[in-house]
Amino acid sequence: MKNESSPISKILPVLFGFFIMGFCDVVGISTSYMKESFHLSEATAGFIPSMVFFWFLLFSVPTAIVMNKIGRKMTVQVSNVITIIGMFIPLFFPTTLAAYIVAFILLGIGNTILQVSLNPLLTNVVKGDMLTSSLTAGQVVKAVSSFLGPLIAAYAASKLDNWMFIFPIYASITVVSSLWLLMTKLPAETPSTQITSIGGTFSLLKDKTIFLLFLGIVFVVGTDVGMNTVTPKLLGERVGLDVASAGIGSSVYFLCRTAGALIGAILLARMSEMKYFRIHILVAMTAMAVLFFVDAQWAVLGMVGVIGFACSSIFAVLYSKAITARPEKANEISGLMITGVFGGALVPPLMGFATEAIGSQVGSLIVITVCLCYLTYCAFGLKTVKK
Repeated sequence: MKNESSPISKILPVLFGFFIMGFCDVVGISTSYMKESFHLSEATAGFIPSMVFFWFLLFSVPTAIVMNKIGRKMTVQVSNVITIIGMFIPLFFPTTLAAYIVAFILLGIGNTILQVSLNPLLTNVVKGDMLTSSLTAGQVVKAVSSFLGPLIAAYAASKLDNWMFIFPIYASITVVSSLWLLMTKLPAETPSTQITSIGGTFSLLKDKTIFLLFLGIVFVVGTDVGMNTVTPKLLGERVGLDVASAGIGSSVYFLCRTAGALIGAILLARMSEMKYFRIHILVAMTAMAVLFFVDAQWAVLGMVGVIGFACSSIFAVLYSKAITARPEKANEISGLMITGVFGGALVPPLMGFATEAIGSQVGSLIVITVCLCYLTYCAFGLKTVKK
C-alpha cells in the first residue's frame, strides 16, 4: 500500500512512542504533590523517583535478551500494556499511598522495557548515518511530554479537583500509541542468531569506551531526574511558591530541554558529536555554579532553563556512540545503556539525604554538580579511551 511504503508513515508511530517515554518524568512534580498530600519527610519523598527508575537496573538487560527472541516491535507493545495497567490503578484507590507506589513501579517497568526496545526500533526505519539526529528528534518528543506533565497535573488539580487524574489521561494516550504502532507495518527485523546471556551482555563493560559511556548515561539521567525533582522545591524554598505554582520550574526545565533537543537534532546532523557535547556540558556547569547563589525567581528559572537546554541531547550522543561502537551488539548495548537510567533512582535519595544533612536544597545541588563533573570528564576524556 502507498502509506506503508512512505518512510514518514513508519517513523511517526515510533517517534510517538517517545512521548510515552516522557511519562516517567512526571514523578518530579508528583513527588511534590505526594509529599504534601501524605505528609512525607524529605528523605522519604526522595525515594519516590526510585520507584520509577530502580527497575532500569533489574530489567534492562533481561529485556534486551527477550527482545532478541520476540522482536523490537512486540517488546514495545508489552511495555505499553504494562504502562496502561499501572496508570489506571490510582483511579480506583485515589487516597492510598500504596496505589501510587504500585503505579510508579509499573510505570517504571513499562518505561524500562520501552526505552530498551524503542531506541533500537528506530534504527529499523532510520539510516545509520542519521541515527544521532533521529534519536535526538525522539528526545524532542520525549521532552514535549515531560514539559506537558506538570501542566497536565496542575490542570487536573485545579479543574478536575485532583492531580491524580493525570494517570488515566496517560493511560488513554498510551492506548492510542499502542494502536497506532499495531496498525503500522515496519521493516522486517533480522532475527538474532547469537545466544545472549546476562553475563555476556555485562561483559561488554570490559570495553573501556562502553564502560565510560555507560557511566555517562547513569550521570546524565541522574542530572535530569535530579533537576526535575529539585526545581519545584528550590522555588518553594527560595521564592516561597506553593506546590502547584512551583510546578512552573519543572515546566521551564522541560521546555528548555525541548528547545535544546530540537536545536540539537539540527546541529548534530552538521557538527561533531563530541564538540557539541563539550560545549554544552561546560555551559551546564557554569549555570549550575550560578544557581548556587541566586534567589530571585527569574534567575532560578533562568539557570534551570540553561541547564535543561545544555543537557538536552547528551543522552542521545552517549547512546548513539555506544551503538555505533558495536553495531553487531545493538540490542545488548541498548539494554546495557538503558540500565544506566538507574541513575534516576540513585541520585534523588542521595539528594534527599544531602538536603536533610545541610538543611537546604543546596545539598541537592551539590549532588547534581557531582553528576555534571563526571559528564565533563566524559566529554573531554572519551577520545583518549581505547577499546
